[in-house]
Amino acid sequence: MTTLSDAPLAVPASLVEALAGDGPVLICGHARPDGDSLGSVMAMAAALRRRGRRVRTVCSDPAPAAFLAFPRMDTLEVTREVDAAGATVIVMESSALSRTGIAGLERAGAVLNIDHHLGNTAYGTINWFDEGAAACVEMVADAIDALGVPWDEEIATYLYLGLLTDTGGFRHSHISARSFDLARRCVLAGADPVRVGQIAYDSFSLGRVRLMGELLHGMRLEADGRLAVLTLTPDEHERAGSTPDETEGLINMPFTAQAIRAVCLLRNDEDGVTRVSLRSKGTIDVRAVAQQFGGGGHRNASGFTVPDPLEAVEARLLPLLLDALA
Repeated sequence: MTTLSDAPLAVPASLVEALAGDGPVLICGHARPDGDSLGSVMAMAAALRRRGRRVRTVCSDPAPAAFLAFPRMDTLEVTREVDAAGATVIVMESSALSRTGIAGLERAGAVLNIDHHLGNTAYGTINWFDEGAAACVEMVADAIDALGVPWDEEIATYLYLGLLTDTGGFRHSHISARSFDLARRCVLAGADPVRVGQIAYDSFSLGRVRLMGELLHGMRLEADGRLAVLTLTPDEHERAGSTPDETEGLINMPFTAQAIRAVCLLRNDEDGVTRVSLRSKGTIDVRAVAQQFGGGGHRNASGFTVPDPLEAVEARLLPLLLDALA
């Protein structure tokens, strides 16, 4: 049976034309990058370099340390401001330009906005949105094909990284036959699924492993054990010996318990804001909850950031999550 997700949207001709043009290109994803953001950025960069374009990849925050084992990851610049005047800027899976955490992008000659999350504000000169994509790399793969660039090992590795991580190891509800076809093509083009999986999931520091214990020790259960509440503050990082950039994927840990249907992770770092990640199973819509705080994402994976104390955010958030679980 064919679903919406099985049929990718055509790559806009205007986007292909912009990608195939001349001139410098600056590519970035969202702040606090995950595997899909980085995979999308680096795969597109590799493809455009093969076409002879001058490419610069930037991010407002460092990539996870383990990801430095991937090709050319050392070329990713960490910066909070750029001079994008005259360049074509490509922004991956960011609902708003501010989501990148990088100033100066608005001065670009053109901004190409590629995203698969509901709530995108269509801030680009050219906007391409495909909610049916399980990961942004599914769209990037289609764009690379439209450019006529053959996949090499580097491109395939980054496409597979984004697909693997944004589908939760092929466990999230938005996966489709399209996702598995992409995985097959990546492996045929040279991606090593075992190595990518080990780097993405089995290359953490001891501090990260200890942090897992801290979070689970402090986990609270609500809604008769169906909702897990995790809180993460600088105190937990200090006890574990971890850093704020080692939190990717931690929210999924409680789902190994069969009874848990939704998880919220509230993070309060030293910058004074509260970051909230929401995950759920089945028909439980956490995106609708995130939207009430100005956030967004997918039905089963969403989040938001607000400049409020963690305790105040939690007090507003829990009743909404309990309603979603009712």
